[in-house]
Amino acid sequence: METPVQTELQTASRRWRDAWRQPTLRVAAVAVVLVVALWVDTRWQVTGLQQELARRLSDGDSVAKEGRALARQSQEGLAALQAKVGVLEAKLAEAQSQAVALEAMYQELSSTRDERVLAEVEQAVVIAMQQLQFAGNVEAALIALQGADARLARSVQPQFLPVRKLIARDIERLKATPGANVTGLSLRIESVVAAVDGLPLAYEQRPKVDAAKPVPRTKPATADYWRELGSDLWREFRQLVRIERIDQGDPALLSPNQSFFLRENVKLRLLNARLALLQRDGKTFREEIRQSREHLDRYFDSRAKPVQAAQSTLSVLAATDVSFDLPGLAETLAALRNLKFARERSVGAGAR
Repeated sequence: METPVQTELQTASRRWRDAWRQPTLRVAAVAVVLVVALWVDTRWQVTGLQQELARRLSDGDSVAKEGRALARQSQEGLAALQAKVGVLEAKLAEAQSQAVALEAMYQELSSTRDERVLAEVEQAVVIAMQQLQFAGNVEAALIALQGADARLARSVQPQFLPVRKLIARDIERLKATPGANVTGLSLRIESVVAAVDGLPLAYEQRPKVDAAKPVPRTKPATADYWRELGSDLWREFRQLVRIERIDQGDPALLSPNQSFFLRENVKLRLLNARLALLQRDGKTFREEIRQSREHLDRYFDSRAKPVQAAQSTLSVLAATDVSFDLPGLAETLAALRNLKFARERSVGAGAR
C-alpha cells in the first residue's frame, strides 16, 4: 500500500515528466544550459585573458625594466662617448695649435735665417765701405765683399740675386781700381817713423879711422918690409890731413833737447804724410815727404846705412801717386737695406 509521501513523489515525478514533454520547458532548459555553458566559456576566456594580460603586463614590466636599463646604459655610453669626443676635440685643437705654432716657428726661423744673412752681408759691406773711406784699404774691402758674396751664395734665395749682382760689380770695380798700395805705403812710413829715433845726426859723425896693423918686433930688411913701412907712413900721413867737400854748410850743432824735438818733428811730418795717404791727398802727402827728406839730408848723417835706407824709402814714397778715387758702395748698401725693409714689412703683414 502506498504512503502519502510516495504518492507525492510519484505525483511530482509525473509532473516533471509532463513538463519535460512540453517544448517550451525544453527550450528554456536548453537555453539555460547554453547560457550556463556560454557563461562558463566566457569565464574561462576572461580568466585566460586576465592571465594573458597579467603575463603580458609582467613581460611588459620586464621589457620596460630592460629598456630602462638599456637606456641608462646608452646614456652612460653616450656620456662616455661625449667625454671621449671632448678629449679628442681637445687633442685635435691642441694638435692644430701645435701645427700652427710649428708653422709660425718655421716661418720665423726661415725669416730669422734670411734676416741674419742680410745682417751679416750688410755688416760686411759697411766694413768694406769703412776700409775704403777711412783707410783706403782696397784689399780689406775686397775680402769683406767676397765674404759677403760667398754668404749670399750659400743661401739659395732668388730675392738675393740683385744684391749679389751689385756686390759682384763692386768687386770688379775694386779689382780694376788703379792707385797705390795704401797698406804697403803705410807700413813703409811706419818703418821710417820707428827708425827715426836711432838715426845718427850729422854733427855726430867721426872721420873713419883705419885699423893699424901690428908692427912686427924684428924683421929683416927686405922689399916687403920697405913696402909695408911706406904704407904705414902713408896711413899716418892721411890721418894728419882730411879732405872734405865745402859746397854744403857745416851741420848745425844741436843740443840734446833740440835733437829730441828734431826727431819728433820728423816723425810728426811722416805721420801727417800717412794721414794724407789715408785721405788720398796727394799734394799734402808729397809736401810732407819732401820736408822729411830735407830734414834727413840736412840734420842726419847721410853716410850711415840706416839714414840711407830711410832716404831710399822716402824717395820711393815721394815718387808714388796717392791721389786716386775709390768706388763707393752706397748703392749696394741701399739695396741691402731696402731688401731688409721689404722683408720686415712682409713678415709684419703676415703676422697680422
